[in-house]
Amino acid sequence: MSERIFAVIGAGAWGTALAIQLAQDNRSTLLWSHCPEHITRLQAERENQAYLPGIKLPGSIEPIAHLAACIERAADILVVVPSSAFRQTLQHIKPLLNDQHRLAWGTKGLEQDSRRLLHQMVRDDLAITHPCAALSGPTFANEVARGLPGAITVASKDHRFAEDLAGALHHGYFRTYTSPDISGVELGGAVKNVLAIAAGISDGLGFGINTRAALITRGLAEMTRLGVAMGGQRETFMGLSGLGDLVLTCSDDQSRNRRMGLALGQGKRIEQAKTDSGKVVEGVTTAKAVYHLARELQVSMPISEQVYRVLYEDLAPRAAVQNLMERAPRAEAE
Repeated sequence: MSERIFAVIGAGAWGTALAIQLAQDNRSTLLWSHCPEHITRLQAERENQAYLPGIKLPGSIEPIAHLAACIERAADILVVVPSSAFRQTLQHIKPLLNDQHRLAWGTKGLEQDSRRLLHQMVRDDLAITHPCAALSGPTFANEVARGLPGAITVASKDHRFAEDLAGALHHGYFRTYTSPDISGVELGGAVKNVLAIAAGISDGLGFGINTRAALITRGLAEMTRLGVAMGGQRETFMGLSGLGDLVLTCSDDQSRNRRMGLALGQGKRIEQAKTDSGKVVEGVTTAKAVYHLARELQVSMPISEQVYRVLYEDLAPRAAVQNLMERAPRAEAE
């Protein structure tokens, strides 16, 4: 069987890092961006100076500007765009798919209008029936692109596709695991961004490591409750895409969601905090979706609720902390 060519749709930091990983062992990998000028620079410089400066692209990566040609040449498609652009990107891709294509994504978040998981939107709204998979885990793009040790989960109901994609990404110091729980893996990758904003707010207010540890632990409980209510498996949230990604984004300033929270905790207004955090802050829009989902499903998520109120109801961060601390004692397992 001839080698299947991968197309990575989205040439930001994470898309480029995944393309670099797929291109190991001289595997042909296409890298597409919606911006032709960006592709021209990638072709000329062989480096994504806008997002991953100083990291050279392997020779087996081919930056390509035409989406139709990219999809036609590839067998497996990996979409890595912000969640706000996910639906529109898939709408452009769908007419170009043939029966042999398989589709994966490294996008994290929820569909904003419907508040559904991305695979539900792909299946129900776009009626895409090709094998699908989602990637998630504790991975900063810069470290993956530099070849530092890390691990990720590939989730799919199609076991063959999950194994093939995991095998293609598994190289050097980058380890991959598979899971059939696409709901749990996607939900963990979305909710952790909201909780990272909470952790950033806490640190921005000058609270200690005790506070951050409590936020992570109780945040994990919130994530798990919502995830199980949405069809995920409880054990998934103790894995890479749950606890692992939560610890990562709450603990290191490479996380733009954490940086957003830091700015809010230091007294900056929301628009200034967005600017300071840089690029797209997925947790801001996800906070609204999670807040409404929790209410619809009657799931208790007090930390996520306070983040929503800070972002959308102009609640002062310190008042949000006070609201959390004044709650009545309860059993930890509840």
